[in-house]
Amino acid sequence: MTTQDRTPPAVTSGAELRRSLLLSVVFGGAAVILISFVSFLPGGRLIAQQMISGLMLGAIFATVAVAFTLTVGVLNFLNFTIPTLFMLTGMIAWGLSRFGLPFGSSIGLTGGVHWLIALLIGIVAAVIASLIVERFTFRYLKTRYGDATEHAIPLVSSLGFLLIFEYLVLIALGSEQQRFPTPFRADLHIAGLVIGLAQLASLLLSLAIVAGLTVILKSTHIGRALRAIAESPDTSVLLGIDVVRIVQAVFLLTGVLCGIAGALFTINYGDVSPYMGDQVGTKAIAAMVLGGLGSIWGAIVGGLLLGLIETLSLHFFGGEAVQMVVWGILLVVIIVRPQGLFGGSRLGKGRV
Repeated sequence: MTTQDRTPPAVTSGAELRRSLLLSVVFGGAAVILISFVSFLPGGRLIAQQMISGLMLGAIFATVAVAFTLTVGVLNFLNFTIPTLFMLTGMIAWGLSRFGLPFGSSIGLTGGVHWLIALLIGIVAAVIASLIVERFTFRYLKTRYGDATEHAIPLVSSLGFLLIFEYLVLIALGSEQQRFPTPFRADLHIAGLVIGLAQLASLLLSLAIVAGLTVILKSTHIGRALRAIAESPDTSVLLGIDVVRIVQAVFLLTGVLCGIAGALFTINYGDVSPYMGDQVGTKAIAAMVLGGLGSIWGAIVGGLLLGLIETLSLHFFGGEAVQMVVWGILLVVIIVRPQGLFGGSRLGKGRV
C-alpha cells in the first residue's frame, strides 16, 4: 500500500473541507454586510472603520496562526521560535535599509538597501533560521534519541533558539523601536471609509496563501505525506515516506509564512523592534485555539475574529482593557467549545 492509496482516518474529509470553505465565505460575507450596516448607524462610521482595521490586523494574526497550526497539526509540537522568525524579517529589513549590507563597501555596495530587497532578504533570513531550528530540534534529536516528536526536548530547545535569535538582534541592532521607511501610502475611500491598499493586499495575500496551502495538503504527494506523518510517524516510515524531508518542508513553510507576515506587518504599520513578535505570537496562538487546533481555515477565521475583537475592545473600553477582553473571550470559548470553532473530536495531531 502506497501513500497515494492511504488516507489517514483522522484527516479532514472532502465534505469537511467544503464545509470549512463555505463557512469562511459566509464569515466574509457576514463581515461585509455587518460593516455596511454599522456604517449607517449614528456614530457607526467610526466603529465600521475600526472593524476594517481589525480585519486587516487579523490577517497578520491569521498568517502566523497558520504557521503554528502546521507544526501543531503535523508534528504535535508548539514551535516557540515562530514569533522570533516574524521579528527577524522586520528587524533585518530595517537594518539593511538603514545601514546597508555587511561588508557592502568591500564589494562596491554602499548605503541602504532598497526596501523591497531588504524585505525579501528578511524573509530569506526567517526561512534559514527556521531550517536551523529544524536541524537542531528535530533531525539531531531524532537521530540521537529516536522519535523526537514524543519528547519535550524539541519544545525546550525551540525556546532556547527564540532567546538566541532575539538577543543576537538586540546586540546587532539595539533594543529601541525603529521606524521602517514606509515605501508608499495609498488608500481606498469607499462610502466614507478608508481602506489601506497595503492592508487590503495583506488580507488577500493571507487568504491566497492559505487557499494554496489547502490545495497542497489535499491534492499533492507532499500533502498526503504530511497528513500521514500527522497520523503516525512510525507508520509513515514503513510506508516509505522520507520523514526528515517532509519535516524540513514543514519548517520551510513555517519560515515562509512568518517571513511574509513579518514583511506585511512592517509595510503596514512601519514600527519594528526586537520584541515585535511577542504580542503577535501570543495572539496567533490564541487565534489557532479559537479556530481549532490543526484546522488551517480555523486559524484564518480565528485570526480575523481576534483582530476584530482587539480593535473593537480598544475602541469601546480603551487600551488597558484590550488584553482582558481578548483573553476573557478566548477563555469562554475554551470552556464552551474546547476544540475551537472548526476543531473536530480529536485535537491537534492528525488534523491538518
